[in-house]
Amino acid sequence: MNLEAIVEAAITDMDETNKAREAALSTSRSLVRQCANAIRATHRQEWEVAQALLGEADQTANELRSRLQQHAAILHAGYTQDALKEYAEARLTYAMVRGETLPTATAIDVLPAAYLNGLAEAASELRRYILDGLRKGDVATGERLLGAMDDVYSLLVTVDYPDAVTGGLRRTTDALRAVLERTRGDLTAALRQEQLMAALAQVEQRLPNDNRADRA
Repeated sequence: MNLEAIVEAAITDMDETNKAREAALSTSRSLVRQCANAIRATHRQEWEVAQALLGEADQTANELRSRLQQHAAILHAGYTQDALKEYAEARLTYAMVRGETLPTATAIDVLPAAYLNGLAEAASELRRYILDGLRKGDVATGERLLGAMDDVYSLLVTVDYPDAVTGGLRRTTDALRAVLERTRGDLTAALRQEQLMAALAQVEQRLPNDNRADRA
């Protein structure tokens, strides 16, 4: 084989790789958008909409992986794994909010690093759902989800591998810790307020009718 043929073969391979990269970028953007919309629908308790969007995300994630079967470097590239991390986050956020069994990394076909980072970000997303619930007086759901956040943090903080292996999980876990502590403080304040209101109501019930009228 002469030099010209060798170079031509290399160019052909690179051309195929470039086409796969361009397609992966487009598909990754679509996947991120679908996942963001699914998370927003979850926060709004639009369950059917969220399920439909997650179904679309399932198809897009499968398409992304299928196209890159012959291009491992692009499959493991940052933008591709970031999109799959968002996919894991959307799936896990919905499951935690709904109190469902969490899908495993194998079940949704996401690499461990992307999955764990998605798990940490899903736990952080629960803060918004908790605060929305507190505005409506739903403290019980807040306590359940705070417990889920705490469980996730307690487990992820034990993962001790270099960032090159975990995809920067340590930074994501540190961010979760800050969100967890703020949320714990907000929920504690809400609980104390609820207890105070309950105590005042009990006092009101014990007051003679005349005193209640005077207080009114």
